[in-house]
Amino acid sequence: MSERLNKYLAFQLGVSRREADNSIAAGHVKVNGVAAILGGRFEEGDTITFKGKPFEKRMAYTYVVLNKPVGYVSSRRQVGEVPTLYALLPEKYHNLKPVGRLDKDSSGLLLLTDDGDFAYNMTHPKFYKVKTYEVSLDTDLQPLHQQMISDFGVTLEDGPSKLSLEKRDNPQDWLVTMHEGRNRQIRRTFSSLGYIVTNLHRISFGTYTLDGLKPGEFKEISK
Repeated sequence: MSERLNKYLAFQLGVSRREADNSIAAGHVKVNGVAAILGGRFEEGDTITFKGKPFEKRMAYTYVVLNKPVGYVSSRRQVGEVPTLYALLPEKYHNLKPVGRLDKDSSGLLLLTDDGDFAYNMTHPKFYKVKTYEVSLDTDLQPLHQQMISDFGVTLEDGPSKLSLEKRDNPQDWLVTMHEGRNRQIRRTFSSLGYIVTNLHRISFGTYTLDGLKPGEFKEISK
């Protein structure tokens, strides 16, 4: 029984099918020594290589939710003395990639996986995945500014930014909901109106929540 090559590559490499197709188009993939073609399939028993090397076959994707504390970067490369989130995880999870990012000064829910299609579906704007954050400001948010952010949006250098805001007990504390994922968008939105975000903590991403995880804790989850 034949199987789609790009689906198999995406699984083995932990990338999206689009990225798998790019690898095929670039000539990095061979089936039984012959360069693969886009849309190609393979049979059980065929030898598939990527950049001249066979795969170490995996049986299943892995999904992890981490409650990232402040002070860790969401990348593989350490920046100066700042540790990466992988310092919080056992080595067996070090092949997983973050689904989106949280900057060093932000905390909360971060998904990691080796499933490229899942990561693409969670982060591309067309799939409209809602993310919710607890946000604290350095001073009370003025009603006019609240209306500007919620109803009209503010203009940033990379386009307009509109956030859904829900007031908490303290006028400096807000529940912020968004479906975009631009770099430091929440911080830049408030900064454009003269506010400093003093705390930013993500509590949900799509249907995923922290579910009681304490800072630095993690667990495997189902897709």
